Amino acid sequence: MDTGADAGRAYDVVLFGATGFVGELTAEYLAAHAPTECRWALAGRNRAGLTALRERLTASWPHCAELPLVVADAADPGSLRELAESARVVATTVGPYVWYGDGLVGACAEAGTDYVDLTGEAEFVDLTYVRHDARARETGARIVHACGFDSVPHDLGVYFTVQQLPEDVPLRVDGFVRAGAQFSGGTFASALTAFGRGREILRAAHERRLHEPRLVGRRARAPLGGPRFSRETGTWALPLPTLDPQVVARSAAALDRYGPDFRYRHYASVKTLPMALGGTAAIGASVAAAQLPPVRAWLMERYQAGQGPSAERRARSWFSVRFVGEGGGRRVFTEVSGGDPGYDETAKMLAESALSLAFDPLPKTSGQVTTAVAMGDALIGRLRSAGIRFRVAHRG
Repeated sequence: MDTGADAGRAYDVVLFGATGFVGELTAEYLAAHAPTECRWALAGRNRAGLTALRERLTASWPHCAELPLVVADAADPGSLRELAESARVVATTVGPYVWYGDGLVGACAEAGTDYVDLTGEAEFVDLTYVRHDARARETGARIVHACGFDSVPHDLGVYFTVQQLPEDVPLRVDGFVRAGAQFSGGTFASALTAFGRGREILRAAHERRLHEPRLVGRRARAPLGGPRFSRETGTWALPLPTLDPQVVARSAAALDRYGPDFRYRHYASVKTLPMALGGTAAIGASVAAAQLPPVRAWLMERYQAGQGPSAERRARSWFSVRFVGEGGGRRVFTEVSGGDPGYDETAKMLAESALSLAFDPLPKTSGQVTTAVAMGDALIGRLRSAGIRFRVAHRG
């Protein structure tokens, strides 16, 4: 509903970075699924590219012929301010976010505009918390990072799992991720950037801890587990040091439903020991290569952001995240699953997150919050309707 700062805004949702690979998929999803009353626009730095995208959309969805175009550049603070002031919700696909994202977060925090992105970059998330959370709380803006495969299935999957367990007792949840898919150029660039910024990541995390209120009377943790064979899934479990468990822990800290003492561990689920060892070696080699700027630059040139697999390849892709939750003498097995995680489902998650913030009756929140805290049940309902499965597999 339009209230307060929303009154007089030209658009309900603006998609920034619409001409990129995932941006275009998100635009297509909005063209097909945004409600009739939704006033949405395409935004980016190149009007010609935006015009061409609008023409492509119009060929399949004639109602897009008059879709508004907004020219804005991540390097132009004035254009970002105008963009933020024109919208109730801004969704952005422009990354790596640590390079290109801070200005837009700041503009949205200042304007009281809700914001969603696809980042999986812990450094960026911590920096924006320090720089913009306080102002967003003052203006009522909801800054919701990681609204794609990072970290929606994991954050909402744990939220869903916790709801199947008793209240007011210590809870333990483990998540096991499997996927058959190709990652995007943007994801590859973000990962290489993170691998090469270890000191900066640690510095940003330390700075956040100095600003973030301590949790009193409860515990919410996401320790890095060790490699092990998981009897629950029949696979080898390798710890995943991604943003996802951090997001889960922040949801747990913010919501009493996670109980007085909550712990989450996040794993990649691999069928055989040789595959597990090979995956570990590949990650180690990537981290080592990213420490050398010339090598990092060469790798980025090999796989440019904005590229992605064909529709046929995406149609064969899939993901599954299985969760094992325990507490109060109960045990539950749940699963979140869907199609292509890095592109089709990520575009769906981003679009539905933006639409949820724009149109759903949600808990009163502001500042930098997670998907579980900001949208919770409403977003699960949207994603289920959109074909992403949340199910209870077994209760023990």
